Amino acid sequence: MDINLLRSIVTVLTFAIFLGIIWWAMSGRNQANFDEAAQLPFRQDD
Repeated sequence: MDINLLRSIVTVLTFAIFLGIIWWAMSGRNQANFDEAAQLPFRQDD
């Protein structure tokens, strides 16, 4: 196995993982969780 082939495979896998993370972050199922997490710094615990 050539080192350039290995580098190409790693690059493609990394890009696929990146696209998966983007898809996960933009999916509607997680919207409520992200909105709640965004409000955590502003929550006041008394």
